[in-house]
Amino acid sequence: MPHTPLSALSPLDGRYHRQLAPLRKLFSEAGLIQARVRVEVEWLIALAGEDDLPEVGPLSGAAVRHLRELVAGFAEADAERVKAIEARINHDVKAIEYWLREKTAGHAELERAAGFIHFACTSEDVNNLAYALLLAEARDWVILKAIDRLVDALAVMARAHAALPMLSRTHGQPASPTTLGKELANFVHRLRRARERVAGVPLTGKVNGAVGNYNAHVAAYPDTDWEAFARRFVESLGLEFNPYTIQIEPHDCIAELADALARLNTVLIDLDRDVWGYVALGYFRQRVASGEVGSSTMPHKVNPIDFENSEGNLGVANALLRHLAEKLPVSRWQRDLTDSTVLRNLGVALGHGLLGYESCLKGLGKLDADRERIAADLASNWEVLGEAVQTVMRRYGIADAYEQLKDLTRGKRLTQASLAGFIRGLPIPDAERERLLALTPATYIGRAAELARRI
Repeated sequence: MPHTPLSALSPLDGRYHRQLAPLRKLFSEAGLIQARVRVEVEWLIALAGEDDLPEVGPLSGAAVRHLRELVAGFAEADAERVKAIEARINHDVKAIEYWLREKTAGHAELERAAGFIHFACTSEDVNNLAYALLLAEARDWVILKAIDRLVDALAVMARAHAALPMLSRTHGQPASPTTLGKELANFVHRLRRARERVAGVPLTGKVNGAVGNYNAHVAAYPDTDWEAFARRFVESLGLEFNPYTIQIEPHDCIAELADALARLNTVLIDLDRDVWGYVALGYFRQRVASGEVGSSTMPHKVNPIDFENSEGNLGVANALLRHLAEKLPVSRWQRDLTDSTVLRNLGVALGHGLLGYESCLKGLGKLDADRERIAADLASNWEVLGEAVQTVMRRYGIADAYEQLKDLTRGKRLTQASLAGFIRGLPIPDAERERLLALTPATYIGRAAELARRI
């Protein structure tokens, strides 16, 4: 069977392949190979730029440009050649070294320096930096951009509905009113905070050899300050230098990023479920797309499928992210290979998250608040003003204020008239009595509108 989106094992490469092109470019096999090539090239250029390593360089500007063009122009045919070499030697990183030797053959300067490709490196020196570079680009230019679009759209909705009164529900039961905008603003605030945690995780790297001690480096050039050199190199890639590692960079930063993403995703799952519930209550109507079908048998249905899709994908993302966070920092002694296959699922975890963000954003774009339905719900729940009345009673020293309102309202439907009758009998100042009589469920919203407008 030919490999097409219809025959793909993963839905990320099948049903959802169009939505995930930005991540596929990075976390596909070709993307990983290209990132490894970049690390190998930059390592050779850095070595050639050191005065106390005269056997390597210096390299002319033309030679450096030639090397970097191998990265910039890396194509599918190049990836296929690397895979062909790998099939012969059974080593993915060594295959890149051999491919680079092929690509520099016939270039006098680079042929002389070719013996320093992958110099003193273990495969993990290349891999940890390649994955860190891929994660940095994916986070900063794909994931955070998608999160920002979603949060910005949510903030616009929060401000637009800042003053729209809405019945709250605590434990699923009618509770003190809020506004629709304030409930959305709560999520905006949480997501912005979570977003900063994701953006703030430093991605670390190392290039210190087979067990983290620069053994081979020192054997070849004992007078070179290899730790300082490694720090400069890692930082030149935009990463944070990790001075203490075993053979592998311990992946603590990837675990931190996975944890931060999972926490953000959990906030979004909470949003998906709340909005789903508001659709079920009729607080939101969903705009209908011409030609769409909501149910294969019930023609009236307009289902909140975008929020369901978002919730489902975010759940899958979190399952993977939490495994990444738990597994990757654990390695037996100085190295085992269990991280290798797990790391290849970074793009899968991010892909399901990206689908979740885009589905939620799509769903938000279809919503219209049903003001009449929201107002009707408020108007049929006058008992929610019991909190306001008993609190004013307590201010004026009326004994058993809470208990009186509990007897009046608990488990009962209260009418405006019956509540007004109770208020008129209270021994409180006339101005306070008039203020309570003027209060309605729709006006008992505290500072909700003000809070929502400033989000």
